[in-house]
Amino acid sequence: MHLKQNMRLGHSEVDNQHAHWLLEIGAGSTIDDNEMIQVPQSMVCANLNSLINRIYPGISNPRAQDDQYFLDHIIYCPRNDEVHDINEAILQQFNPNTEVYMLRSVDSVSEEDRMYHAYPAEFL
Repeated sequence: MHLKQNMRLGHSEVDNQHAHWLLEIGAGSTIDDNEMIQVPQSMVCANLNSLINRIYPGISNPRAQDDQYFLDHIIYCPRNDEVHDINEAILQQFNPNTEVYMLRSVDSVSEEDRMYHAYPAEFL
């Protein structure tokens, strides 16, 4: 199976160039001798804040954004520690008067909670 048309792209010249670049990556024609892919300069961000501002324009006013805004603007990360760092940086850009609620993870048990459970977490 080969990518023939990227349905998420429009039909402008920039979109067509990006689609062509993706097709070249899929075909393996853009990989150099070191098995690296050259990323166009227009896709490179100087730092984490520039990436956040590019993906989430207007993030400093989250109440002005509806839920769909956050579903449509996503930064993918290969590792959870990177996700945590990016989430922290995004939260710092919110208006200081905004209330942010953090939920505890349900896939672990703190030492404080452990003394209240009769069964070890492995058995639950």
